[in-house]
Amino acid sequence: GINAEYMGAAQSATGPKQDGFDVPRSGNGRVALIGFPSVGKSSFLNVITGRKNVSEAASYEFTTLTCIPGMLEYKDCKIQILDLPGIIEGASSGAGRGKEVIAVARSADLVIIFLDAVKGDRQKELLEVEMFACGIRLNQRPADIGFMKKKDGGQKVVITQKQTKGMDKETCLAVLKDYRIHHCEVTIREDITPDQFIDCIEGNRKYTPCLYLYNKIDNTSIEEVDRLARSEHGVVLSAKQGWNMEFVKQRMWDYLALTRIYTKPKGGAPDLTDPLILRKGRRIQDVCAQLHRDLLKKFKYALVWGQSAKHRPQRVGMDHLCRDEDVVQLVLDNKVNVNAVGRFAQSGKKASGEKARLKKQKARLKT
Repeated sequence: GINAEYMGAAQSATGPKQDGFDVPRSGNGRVALIGFPSVGKSSFLNVITGRKNVSEAASYEFTTLTCIPGMLEYKDCKIQILDLPGIIEGASSGAGRGKEVIAVARSADLVIIFLDAVKGDRQKELLEVEMFACGIRLNQRPADIGFMKKKDGGQKVVITQKQTKGMDKETCLAVLKDYRIHHCEVTIREDITPDQFIDCIEGNRKYTPCLYLYNKIDNTSIEEVDRLARSEHGVVLSAKQGWNMEFVKQRMWDYLALTRIYTKPKGGAPDLTDPLILRKGRRIQDVCAQLHRDLLKKFKYALVWGQSAKHRPQRVGMDHLCRDEDVVQLVLDNKVNVNAVGRFAQSGKKASGEKARLKKQKARLKT
């Protein structure tokens, strides 16, 4: 049977709780550096954050023993970079503090797999296996599968797309039988693999963007560097020589997909020094929610200047999708009583009139 253990599901946390790397989250995005020992992660952190010897680097293996955070300030954003201890083969099953390292990677917004340019391909393969075994899916998105458990009614499987990767109705039913799910509805809307279907049932997979950095390019040939630079999601650099650092920062920014929004007061100039940083959503409602929750109730419309506006300024509603470096001015309906509930949640005069009418009614009842 296709059981969870065989498919590489993470073991259940029934054992004694180990001491993890508890680093407080700070900044607008979190990046985890993962790699084998002595590939230059600590030197990279020192160079990119511009600090002297944040973490000591030495020429022997297993130098960094705990998680060392650094802060990169780039394009008005603060990006937290975590230098994690080097992981070894078998990390997903607990070898060499591997479980703690990978647990931190699950909480990151971007995973950087740090590789030695000379041994890069083999290292990349091994690290991808470890990450996969711990339920982290790199540079993937969740498959378009509708899955709903039910109390009765049996198993209903609908496949709307032609399957070419080994998934069919029989495989689907076999997996459901293995997970002892006897009543459910499954709708598969794209061409998927059995692994992706299992990820959907498990539901605890983490989908994270990933960047592959090839360090120590000064030790290899120009043809090899050219090949690595052209690889998908790959960037070449040398932390020791300080080569290609600005491009690395730019790629990190792109993969984190941060959006800067500058706010503008009515009749005033926009504040271009302190932007709002949006991560997940990019709509006007996300801008309102980040500034203050009451703004969503008082919202009337917004004026937008920038790349997302068809003309300057464009009057938009809640669902308008913002682009990086847009300037937004919110126009509010100040008549809305935010604290009012029920029938008093009306605009200004109406609400006060309603209150006065009820007061009169109560006074009549007393007499």
